[in-house]
Amino acid sequence: MKRRFAPLLMTLTTLLLSTGLWIPAASAANILIHMKTSLAVDDAQICAVPNVAWAAVKAGHTVTILVDASAVTSVTKGFGWFRKLVGSDSTALDRANLPERERQSLSEQMGVLPEQVPRTYGEYFDFLKNKLGVDIYGNQTMMLLYKIDPARVAASVTSIPLAKMVELFEAAEQILVY
Repeated sequence: MKRRFAPLLMTLTTLLLSTGLWIPAASAANILIHMKTSLAVDDAQICAVPNVAWAAVKAGHTVTILVDASAVTSVTKGFGWFRKLVGSDSTALDRANLPERERQSLSEQMGVLPEQVPRTYGEYFDFLKNKLGVDIYGNQTMMLLYKIDPARVAASVTSIPLAKMVELFEAAEQILVY
């Protein structure tokens, strides 16, 4: 009897190990991306945010972006004295194009046609919010300090008070800072 049971046990163990059935499935994480640096200060940091957000959503995670500190200026229409003077209705992100090599790389990595990859970072944030369900919030207090009217902030960004920001930090399982 023992001799018959051992091969059966080994077969079941091998089956479970090879199919991964014994391993508990990884759960989706609640990821907060804290975007603090404006495009004018360091474009590499702010431009990495949507790429990481898209990859995390593709991997099955819930993603929230918090636009904070100087980054609030990059999501504000007509920010800066000259843009205010000429009445610009675009944000710094709207005016920043994704390089073609980045668009091609994203197309390949995300498994979409190149035409489906946004052409500007402003479009990219709209895509994240409207197509992928990423929540995007902006620090209302920083907007006040920069004298930004919340009505001038990109439509993809929802202005929130400090108490809501604290809730975002508390709810996050992982926080990435850019």
